[in-house]
Amino acid sequence: MSVIDVHTHVFPKISQAESRILSEAGEPWLRDHGDGTGMMMSGEEEYRPVHDALWSAERRVAEMDALGVDVQAVSSTPLLFGYAASAERGVEWCELINSRILEFCSQAPDRLLPVCQVPLQDAEAACEAASKAHAAGHRGVHIGNHIGLRNLDDEGVLAFLAHCAEIGMPVLVHPWDMLGGERMTRHMLPWLVGMPAETQLSILGMILAGAFERLPKSLKLCFCHGGGSFAFLLGRADNAWHNRDIVRADSPHPPSSYVRRFYVDSAVFDPKALRLLVDVMGADRVMLGTDFPFPLGEMEPGSVVRECAGLTEADRKLMLGGNAAEFFAIRGES
Repeated sequence: MSVIDVHTHVFPKISQAESRILSEAGEPWLRDHGDGTGMMMSGEEEYRPVHDALWSAERRVAEMDALGVDVQAVSSTPLLFGYAASAERGVEWCELINSRILEFCSQAPDRLLPVCQVPLQDAEAACEAASKAHAAGHRGVHIGNHIGLRNLDDEGVLAFLAHCAEIGMPVLVHPWDMLGGERMTRHMLPWLVGMPAETQLSILGMILAGAFERLPKSLKLCFCHGGGSFAFLLGRADNAWHNRDIVRADSPHPPSSYVRRFYVDSAVFDPKALRLLVDVMGADRVMLGTDFPFPLGEMEPGSVVRECAGLTEADRKLMLGGNAAEFFAIRGES
C-alpha cells in the first residue's frame, strides 16, 4: 500500500538579500544555523524555529523512510506567498521559489513531488506562472485561501482556477493570514481557531457564491486541514440554505450538493473527526495530509487513518495513497 502525503512544506534556503526581491525591507528568508536547526525570518523579525527537514532533501527523505511515507507533495510554506507585493515583484519572487522547489525535489524525484506557487494578486500573471511551472515539471499549484479582502469566489481567482483545470494542474488551498488575529494573540489561536475558520469560509464562500457552477468539473481542488470546520457545520449551512433566500440567492443547490467537487486532506488528528469527514465527503475525497515537518502536524503519518473505526481496507488504501495518486496523476501508484 503506497503512502502519499499531499500536505507537506518546504522553506528553501533563501538569503536576506534574495528576499528583497519581494520587498526592499526584506521579507521571508531562512537563517540556517548549520547544526540542523534554523529560523524562518520575516525581515529582521524571527518568525519560527525550524529544523533541516524543511530545507534539506537528504534529511527529508531520511525522515520519510523512518515514518513510512513513500511520496510527499512538496509545497511552499505559506509565509512565502508574497501576495502583498506588486505583480511584477510577485512574478520574480515566485520564479525564485519555484526554481528552488524544483531543485529540492530533483534530489529525490521518485519521492518528492514539486508543487509551485503563483502571484495570485494578479490573475493573468498567476495563469502565466502556472503554465510556466507546469512546463518546468511542477505537478500542482499551492495557493492561499484569500488575497487580502478577495476570497476564492473573486472573478480573477475563478479565472485562474479555470486555467488550472484547462492545463491539468491540481490546486492545493492552504489557509493563511488568519482572520481575527487581534483577538487571538496567544496560545497559537490563529492556527487552532483561525485556520479551520478560514477554510470553512473559503469552501462555503465558493459554494454560496455559485463558484462551482462557473468552474469546470475537471478542476482538481483540495482544501488542507481537513476542510476546516466545513464538515462539522455542513448541516447548519444546509439548514440556512433551505430557510433563508438570502443564503441561496446565488447557489442553485444546497451546500451538501457540492462535496463531490473538491477534496480535503486528513489532517484532523482524531479518528472520530476523520470518521465524520469521511461520512460527509466520501473515502474517495479524503487524502493523507500531515503538514510535515511542522510540530502542529500529524507526527505519525497515516495513524489516524489506520485507527479510524468503520473504514474498510479499500477505504484506507484510497486515503493513504490511492486518491493522491489520482489527484496528482502519479502513474503506477495506488
